[in-house]
Amino acid sequence: MPRTRSERRRARSENRAIPVAPAGLSGGRFKPLGDGDVGRIIDAAKAVLERTGVEIGPSPCRDLLKKAGCRVDSDCNRVFFHRALVDEALSTRRSEVLLAGRDPCHDLNLTGDRVHFGTGGQAVKVLDLDGRVRETTLADNYHIGRLVDTLEHIHFYMRPVVARDIATEDIDVNQFYACLAATPKHVMANAYVPSRAPLIREMGDIMAGGAAAFDSRPILSFTASWTVSPLRYALETLEALDTIVDHGMPIVTSSAPQAGATSPAALAGTLVQLVAEQLSGIVYVNLRNPGHPLIMGCVPAQADLRTGAFTGGSGEFALLNAACAQIAQHLEMPLYNSSGISDSKIPDAQAGAEKALTGLAAALAGSNYIHHSAGFLESLLTVAYEQYVIDNDINGALMRMVRGIEVTEETLSVDVIDDVCNGPNHFLGHPQTLNLMNTEYLYPTLMNRSTRDDWQAAGAQALHEAARDRARQILVEHWPEPIPADMDADLRRRFNILLPREHMRPAA
Repeated sequence: MPRTRSERRRARSENRAIPVAPAGLSGGRFKPLGDGDVGRIIDAAKAVLERTGVEIGPSPCRDLLKKAGCRVDSDCNRVFFHRALVDEALSTRRSEVLLAGRDPCHDLNLTGDRVHFGTGGQAVKVLDLDGRVRETTLADNYHIGRLVDTLEHIHFYMRPVVARDIATEDIDVNQFYACLAATPKHVMANAYVPSRAPLIREMGDIMAGGAAAFDSRPILSFTASWTVSPLRYALETLEALDTIVDHGMPIVTSSAPQAGATSPAALAGTLVQLVAEQLSGIVYVNLRNPGHPLIMGCVPAQADLRTGAFTGGSGEFALLNAACAQIAQHLEMPLYNSSGISDSKIPDAQAGAEKALTGLAAALAGSNYIHHSAGFLESLLTVAYEQYVIDNDINGALMRMVRGIEVTEETLSVDVIDDVCNGPNHFLGHPQTLNLMNTEYLYPTLMNRSTRDDWQAAGAQALHEAARDRARQILVEHWPEPIPADMDADLRRRFNILLPREHMRPAA
């Protein structure tokens, strides 16, 4: 897909179709941090690592860091990182990470300020299409994936819900299987049981066509929330991180401080703590495997200081995540962060406003892997099938804004203005308008632009009602190409796959 202006001009000259708002467009226009502030935040984070350090209990991680030169205070379980070690780790980091789709058209090249939107989270409730709220199941990961497979402005599929209907030891393999079976877009999830990570690698190798094929084109990846803010490592998650790194799979080191609760109320202070946590993780992963496909996982949020409750739909949330994009670009690291975490309980005006606000900030700042951007309600507790359809339209508009306005001799339109002003033509019927109507403009699939009379004549549906109808239609009609029968049989022999194959195709 052409992403840059030069790529788009080349595609136009070759008469190829030009997507109006493709994945991977370059952002970076919004910069909430002033000149010099990024460097000050990074420098302060290094000072925190030297002075305050990170709490790490007895573990192979602590042993490795001590061997690398970190000072360890065993009495308080704190590890102190000197600046030279941080700088050395940054010199071995990857500035670009490929997250491949099973179909290469869905590849994500995370680098610089290229922007991608997708799903995310670990919701425990679903607002179903009948309006009922229920617990999440394994099948939801498959059916939401079928929905996402049709939505062009949701670029990747991060496992959205916890499979509450199966045992914990079965979740890891089955969540990846359900997601990979639902869409050829890149799939990411976390690891509940560290010992299952090698099985996920084995599954990835089978589906990618072998270990070498997976290494060159990893079709799945992990996120590991290895820190407990402020500045403490969760040893149980660290064990999973170690196993994932040792098996060569891309990983996000995710930390999620809440301003005013688990990090300073000052937004700049939250960024300092978050960057300190991230730099410590960059050091550790690159000590374990220099140049590992590592993605910075900056997921800052805030507490509503009136109640202490988590909130994800605020202007402050938007600012924090946009600032993280500036910091990651300065460090030349791929970035995973957030948007779209509405605090609303239903798909209403509050949800739309919060999602557009936070998504626009992250996208225009040039975030690479914006998860949580689709489906979420109730501060990450709930997903709604119809919300994915609504958010696809929102994401499309945001990507169109990321693309910006192209100024060329052709688009300056001097001759066109003269033609219309001095001839019988009008702009609506001018050849330039006809030529540009499908490349300059993005048309929503759901948002209603008809007149009131036409809208009433068509049934006067509210947006969420139209979204429910569209989601129902997709789930009835769209069944992705299943995993080939022989490969599926092999997977079911090797692993305890719990999603019945007959549920992956409607009855004849």
